[in-house]
Amino acid sequence: MKNSFKKIIVLFFLMVAPVLMNTVLADNPPSPGGSPVGTPIDGGVSLLLAASAIYGVKKAKVFNANRKKKNENM
Repeated sequence: MKNSFKKIIVLFFLMVAPVLMNTVLADNPPSPGGSPVGTPIDGGVSLLLAASAIYGVKKAKVFNANRKKKNENM
């Protein structure tokens, strides 16, 4: 039973290998040409950056305040 199962697996890979090799060895599509266009940083991205900076400053202040309170209580 195990021997026949191994034969089936080997035959399957031998049958599938040519199909996969055709896909792997296929030519790449031609480049679209021209210079690549960069992603503009619009108002949305700049608002997210500003909001994350404000949030980080707020978290740092809260962290420092909690640390000072903890040191005073010791």
